[in-house]
Amino acid sequence: MSKPILSAILSCTGTHLTDEEKYLFSSSNPLGVTLFARNVLTKEQTRKLVEDIKNAINREDVLIAIDEEGGRVSRLRPIMSSDFVSAEILGQSPVEYAGMQADLISAEMLSLGINVNYAPVIDKQGLPENPVLKGRCFAADGEKIARYAETMAQAYINNGIIPCIKHFPTHFSAQEDPHLNTLQTELPVSDLEKETAYLQRFRNYPMAMTAHIILKSIDAKFPVTMSAKVISDFLRGYLGFAGFLLSDAIDMHALQGNILNRARASWDAGVDAVCYCSGIYKDLYALCQEKRFMTEKSLIRFAKIKKVIHNTREKKDIDDIKGRYTREFAGKNNQQYGYDATETLNQMLKKGENL
Repeated sequence: MSKPILSAILSCTGTHLTDEEKYLFSSSNPLGVTLFARNVLTKEQTRKLVEDIKNAINREDVLIAIDEEGGRVSRLRPIMSSDFVSAEILGQSPVEYAGMQADLISAEMLSLGINVNYAPVIDKQGLPENPVLKGRCFAADGEKIARYAETMAQAYINNGIIPCIKHFPTHFSAQEDPHLNTLQTELPVSDLEKETAYLQRFRNYPMAMTAHIILKSIDAKFPVTMSAKVISDFLRGYLGFAGFLLSDAIDMHALQGNILNRARASWDAGVDAVCYCSGIYKDLYALCQEKRFMTEKSLIRFAKIKKVIHNTREKKDIDDIKGRYTREFAGKNNQQYGYDATETLNQMLKKGENL
C-alpha cells in the first residue's frame, strides 16, 4: 500500500541534503521540493541534489520545482547554457518566441531532473509598475497575456514539464511586495470579474499558484491563499479553475501567524498543497509533523499532473530553436531590474529574522 502524500512542496537549506533533511523527506513523503538559488552551484551538483531528493522521497512522481521565468527571476542562470529574456521583452516579439523560450528552458530543466516550473506569470503590467512584478508580465492587456501564457504553458506541457501559472487571480493594481507586506484591493466583485475574465482560459491547465492578496469585496479578512470563500466562489467558481491549486510561499510576510498556522489556514481554505521555501528545519519539521495529506480531490488533480510528467515528448531541434531565439533577442537581454523579492526575503531570513 502506498504512503499518503504530504500536501506540501518543501525546500532544503543548501547545495546538498543534510542527514536530517534526508530522514525528514523519507519519513514524511512530501509532494515535492522547490529549488532556489542557494541550492544551485554547478550542473553536476544540482543533478546530484535532485537525485538525492528523489531517492529520499522514493516516489516516481516527486515534484522538483523551480522559478525559471527568464529575465530577473532565473534561479538556474549560473548553470544554464543561455540567458532567457523577461516576459516583458517576450511580449514585444511574435508569440511563437514564448513557446521557443519554454522549449529551451525545458531542455535545461529536464537535463537536471526538474519537472515543475513556476511560470508563466499571468499578472497584468500596471501603471505605475509594481516593483515586484516589473519586467515579469507579458502585457497590460488580458487577451494578449492569455495568448502568450497559453503558448508558453502548452510548450512546457508538450515537453513533460508542469507549468504552474501564477499568480491567481493576479495582484491587480496593488503596489506592495507580498514577500514583505500585506496586499489588498477594494475593487467591487464586478470589477474583479472584469479584470480577470481572461484567466478563465486557464481553467483546465494542470497547476496554478495563489496570490497573497486580500479581495476585500469577497473576504475582507483573509488573503486569497487563506480564504475558503475566494477559493470556492472566485477561483473554482467564477474562474472555473479545475487544476491543482498550490499556495504561493507561505513564508511571505503578506500572510500572518507562524508557519504552521499559515499552513493550516491555507489547507483549510482549500489549496491542494502549500509551498514552503525558506528551508528552515524547525519549520519543515513542524509542517511534516502536522501530517496533512492529500485529499481525494487533490489526488485526482495530481493525477493530471502525473500524466504531463510522463508525456511522450516531441523530438525537437533544440540547436535550431536556440539559434532562432538568439537571433531574435540579440542585444535585447540587457535590461536591469535590480530587485529580486524572493532573494530579498531569503537574505532577511538568513540574518535571523523569524516569522
